[in-house]
Amino acid sequence: METTTTPSKRTGGRSAAVIHNVRTAVEELVKERGSDRVTVPMVAERAGVNPTSIYRRWGDLPTLLNDIATYRLDPERPLPASGTLQGDLTEWAREIVTHYRKPVNAALLRGGASNAGDRQSDCLRNRRLEASMFVDRAGAVGITAEDIVDVVIAPIIYRVIFQPWTLTDDTAEGLVDRLFA
Repeated sequence: METTTTPSKRTGGRSAAVIHNVRTAVEELVKERGSDRVTVPMVAERAGVNPTSIYRRWGDLPTLLNDIATYRLDPERPLPASGTLQGDLTEWAREIVTHYRKPVNAALLRGGASNAGDRQSDCLRNRRLEASMFVDRAGAVGITAEDIVDVVIAPIIYRVIFQPWTLTDDTAEGLVDRLFA
């Protein structure tokens, strides 16, 4: 008697393992050496993959650093929904400040930003999209997504890159309050 079985569905497989190993390797190397001293061959060796796998998926080191710097701030994650635009933006900004107060996340952002060139980073593109979602959800309130990027996000990113010691528990609320002043 012959039985047929349905093959089980793979949940990620080798590709997911490679991505995880590369991200872990980048984070470890940046923590150990700083983003400016990391190379694709170093990452490949640490991750246990061929450098061509990294180049095929990410193209170059700046793109890889940018991806790693932003992947934890998943654009598919649920956004705050407190019931007010100011409350939502304050909670959202706190999340971003908390993320970038971690030295490795700040170092990754600095590395990605320093190599971005003319390309818009995923970090900025994703934050701009999220800001648009907040504005759309709140309706016409006289605040645009660009206002949110200029008054809330840009100062956070500036501080991460140039003045990380100025990111405090009060940073997010202060910036959002300035937006609504």
